[in-house]
Amino acid sequence: MMKHMYRIPFVELLSADALERVLELLTPVSLKKNELLISDTRLERNAYIVQQGILREFVHTDGRELTFWFAREGDIVTSSYGYFYQRRGYENFQALEDCQLLRIDVAGMQQLYRQFIDIANWSRVVTEHESILSEERHLDYILLSPEERYLKLLSSQPELFQRVKLKDIASFLGISPVSLSRIRARI
Repeated sequence: MMKHMYRIPFVELLSADALERVLELLTPVSLKKNELLISDTRLERNAYIVQQGILREFVHTDGRELTFWFAREGDIVTSSYGYFYQRRGYENFQALEDCQLLRIDVAGMQQLYRQFIDIANWSRVVTEHESILSEERHLDYILLSPEERYLKLLSSQPELFQRVKLKDIASFLGISPVSLSRIRARI
């Protein structure tokens, strides 16, 4: 078995043989700070596993950018429409730091799903996990006040405040940078 040194989510679900086959489909990719990995202007079929760095996922709306996720080490990023439906997506992923990623050969993975039940199950678990995290973000936005969202982010991901500009955190929280400053001053 080849030894791997990559961050792969839920890797413990893969047999040694299946892991070796998955590793064969990963290609290292470097991204410079501020560079776009995925753009809403082009079809992106690949998925990527973040090894080092942080990216923000955002959309363009009403002449501004709305951030709705920060992908960090171990996270998988993809355009859902591109990956699942081969259509151009709505999202953009921009590097907030220099990043190291692993590009996943999607066509090769689809072949492996048919050959290895543990790879198909691994992919299902990863997809379910990402779906739950996405739903939690949506519910937080609906059910929590901006201050509660700020406190939750501060307690669950405090390192973001060292790695991400406050304007992007404010956008993620659904508030203006001025409102974020007021919340921070109160707390």
